[in-house]
Amino acid sequence: MKILIADDDQLSRDSIAGFLREQMNYEVTTASDGEQAMEAFQHTPFPVVVTDMKMPGMSGIELMKKVKALSVNTEVIIMTGFGDMETSIEALRAGAADYLLKPVNIEELALTIERIEKFHQLRSENLQLKDTVRSNDEKVKEDDARLYSLQSTLQQVTQSGAVGIFSSAMQNVVELCEKYHFERDVPVLIQGETGTGKEIVARLLHHGKDGKGEKPFVPVNCAAIAPHLFESELFGYAEGAFTGARKNGAAGKLELAQGGTLFMDEIGEMPKEFQPKLLRALQEREIYRVGGEKAIKLDVRFVFATNRDLQEMVEKQEFRNDLYFRLNLGQIVIPPLQERKDEIVPLAQMFLEKYAKKRKKAFRFITEKAREILLSYSWPGNVRELQNTIERVVLLYNGESVKEEHLRYLTDDSSQTTLPAGNLIENGKVELPEEGLSLEDLEKEIVSKALKKFDGNKTRVAEYLGISRSALRSRLRKL
Repeated sequence: MKILIADDDQLSRDSIAGFLREQMNYEVTTASDGEQAMEAFQHTPFPVVVTDMKMPGMSGIELMKKVKALSVNTEVIIMTGFGDMETSIEALRAGAADYLLKPVNIEELALTIERIEKFHQLRSENLQLKDTVRSNDEKVKEDDARLYSLQSTLQQVTQSGAVGIFSSAMQNVVELCEKYHFERDVPVLIQGETGTGKEIVARLLHHGKDGKGEKPFVPVNCAAIAPHLFESELFGYAEGAFTGARKNGAAGKLELAQGGTLFMDEIGEMPKEFQPKLLRALQEREIYRVGGEKAIKLDVRFVFATNRDLQEMVEKQEFRNDLYFRLNLGQIVIPPLQERKDEIVPLAQMFLEKYAKKRKKAFRFITEKAREILLSYSWPGNVRELQNTIERVVLLYNGESVKEEHLRYLTDDSSQTTLPAGNLIENGKVELPEEGLSLEDLEKEIVSKALKKFDGNKTRVAEYLGISRSALRSRLRKL
């Protein structure tokens, strides 16, 4: 992938360019100011531009706007040595993919670029998915192709790619998202089991059907925030609010979401002592930073999500009833996949196309017996589990069709047996597929799953895999 770096600081510019070239194998072009960057961009459009905010002549935001005017799909990362809130809000509202303080943390930059690269790849794959998928099980009946007609049933969701809408239940969800998209002052609660795609629905609600919204979408996982940090994380804090506070204070997630959407996932995990403060923010549309005396008016859409029964939590006095009724003003319920059986096979076909292309495999069809297994399985992990299942098949096997034997583990009760802790792959009990196995693909899956398990924390992943952090870095570059 080609990357353009614009920075008037030569040391910063050269060090970032050197890292991206040598450690990540990207093709990098550098520019010492905005004008030089625009000249390079007009000659060769770049999918990613990394630019300093403050440069002589053209600023980073001005450069970003000109770049976006020429190529709407180009992602721009803003760097700045000025950590004030106004600058970050200005960058996000102008359409920046991310905002990094200087001196730039190289690992944070690398993760941001990798995320953008994955998004570009998925967008390209999803456009090709629309070309349609032909029927079949070893060239079965032609009219079976209607099961897999994806052309009119893919909904593009910004930063999530194409989402298959294959049932009236999910079409209703899409219609509700469009309705609430134009009602910014209505809090919306999205309810659904784990793996049903609540964040994707929240993004669809935020961006709308046309996906053209450039306002910030700020996700917050309530389960990942320590109880004593909730107020400062969401409301921010003023200068000197507590020991270790930044000199100029810091903005919270609500300020970052000004003009856009704050998405609070796993709202049922929010500490009860913080709930009255969130209720006040919802009702009054204003907040105070921790230790601050100035009221901050809010222009924020509130979207919440939960996989828990909040009504039951209210009855058990684990969740405030006044907050529940307030945030439940707009409601979207995503049914579990088991209740949307007409979606299972089309979704599986969509995932098959995606991963076959990604791994350069010949898979195109799902046999009748394999479909029966997919339809009879309960899918406790919902769409996410179905997606992982198809990815596993493509990873481990070869051929044109997904067959019954590829999915037999879903119906084999012994596959659910819990192995001794710390030895999930037991010596002498590994079963190898008859059609061959790619060791490189298997290593990719193990490393990928470990990264997901520890939310991208490379230190914990290295410890888990029993290798050094530098060895993990080496494997990531290789894979």
